[in-house]
Amino acid sequence: MNRNYKSLLYGAIALVLIWFSVANLERWWSFRLDMTEEGKYSIGQATLDVLEEMDGPLEIDILLVGDDLPPGMKRFQRNIEQTLKTFRSYSREDITINYLDPLQMVAEKSEAYILKISDYGINPTNLHSNQNGTQSTQLIFPGIVLRSPSKETGVLLLKGELGMGPEETLNLSIENLEFEISQAIKRLYTRDKRAIGIVIGQGEMAEDEGYGMVEALNEDFEVYKVPFDQAKSVEDLLTFEVLIVAGPKSAYGEREKYLLDQFLMYGGNILFMLDQMAVNMEEAGGKGTVAMPFDNGLDDLLFRYGVRINKDLVQDLNFGYFPVVSGEFGNQPQIVPLPWPFYVQAGKMASHPITKGLDEVQFRFVSTIDTVKAELVKKTPLIFSSNYSKRQSAPVRVAFVDMANEPDVKSFNSGSLPLAYLLEGQFTSFFKNRFVPEEFDKNKFLPESKGGRILVSGDADVIKSWIQPQEEQPLPLGVNPFSESNTANRTFLQNTVNYMVAPTGIIASKTKSFEIRPLNKVKIKQQKSMWQLINIVIPVLVVVLIGWIRQVFRKRKYAK
Repeated sequence: MNRNYKSLLYGAIALVLIWFSVANLERWWSFRLDMTEEGKYSIGQATLDVLEEMDGPLEIDILLVGDDLPPGMKRFQRNIEQTLKTFRSYSREDITINYLDPLQMVAEKSEAYILKISDYGINPTNLHSNQNGTQSTQLIFPGIVLRSPSKETGVLLLKGELGMGPEETLNLSIENLEFEISQAIKRLYTRDKRAIGIVIGQGEMAEDEGYGMVEALNEDFEVYKVPFDQAKSVEDLLTFEVLIVAGPKSAYGEREKYLLDQFLMYGGNILFMLDQMAVNMEEAGGKGTVAMPFDNGLDDLLFRYGVRINKDLVQDLNFGYFPVVSGEFGNQPQIVPLPWPFYVQAGKMASHPITKGLDEVQFRFVSTIDTVKAELVKKTPLIFSSNYSKRQSAPVRVAFVDMANEPDVKSFNSGSLPLAYLLEGQFTSFFKNRFVPEEFDKNKFLPESKGGRILVSGDADVIKSWIQPQEEQPLPLGVNPFSESNTANRTFLQNTVNYMVAPTGIIASKTKSFEIRPLNKVKIKQQKSMWQLINIVIPVLVVVLIGWIRQVFRKRKYAK
């Protein structure tokens, strides 16, 4: 065989082998390299653990579809798809990604499907856009539906904080994609849920009032009532990850405080949702009533841990509404929503995994919180009132008649007030250098904590359900039968408990931050022609110049 033919044959074989090796390289050696500054294409260890726990295939429908979406939504759509593909690349199980437009279904199926996904919180968004000077409106569903072999769930992906512009909302939603999707996957495949305890025995919330609290947590945890009078020792409480103290009506004694204190010292987590002022709303009509301080017996305990709930109430010009019966129509009472500054619509959030991207949270008769000295305890304010709020020290007049006149805006000058605090670090026991209640084993007493976290709110109603007046049925947290919009109380509670149980878990992915790098529209308009010239004409001229130079050198070479 001619030597040239042999060389050609060997070269062809080598090319085929190289192509085959490159094409199958991923089977033998799979790796991903994220070279973006923000780690945009990376996922956290907690998310990897969630994908590792999957024990079956997963099917995901992306509901945000359309070729005519505006650029911002198109970017959001691409990021959803890219995040899901990243999940698929790390998962051992098959993840199928589909696009589904609920509006393109047959009419009857479309209506039924839209009602079904609304149960997952995915409601249609009316998107207004301006393209080429033309205003257009379209309905979109910015969410996904996930199906395992045995369950189905959905999640709304477009979420933002009050006052955010469209670009900020989109960017925040992109930052939270990993958390929202991994949380949904975890709910589909988790078998053994951790236990959460709701303390009862001191006149805490009635069953209907606590319905929303249980409903919100039941997705991720097993929720139990914990009667303290039946707890014989701290060990009886250590099966719970978190204890919730929600609006006690009678004071805690030394025994109950010792159980809470030692539960914290042994590494437990506690939510203190406490009312510091007693208000009888049945007497708010007519001449009105007065809100007076209420002793729940926990002030000295919290003071040792680093906070003090004040004996006052906050009023805010960003307020909710209280239902008032204004008369009757036939034999039916007519309910009118009354502007009520005591119902604070708090939309100012800290940049923390619990509150990042959270919409408004409603507080009903909330007290302010101050911090006091507690070494080795980190105190983080999470939620604030608006800049137009005021605090009124006890006693506080509460009367519907006061709302007949316009509020004096100048009096709402207390600024932004903290309404919820997160405490983390090493706590000192309230019973250190004090007598331990006789019924408990003194040898098991811990003077310092082994970890643990506390969340304190000066309002128990923040996790209390509204009651539907017609059916007299409790509603999920954040759903107000007298308001057209819902608040984020449910998500706030879920985020809080998830953070307390696993602060480095999937909720930590909410710390991701992607910088918005918008183009300067003024410069684009002014320099459009110049950049078109640079990107289109100059490359062609460079190629022509290189060809001319090569031709010149060839002529000189062969001329010799």
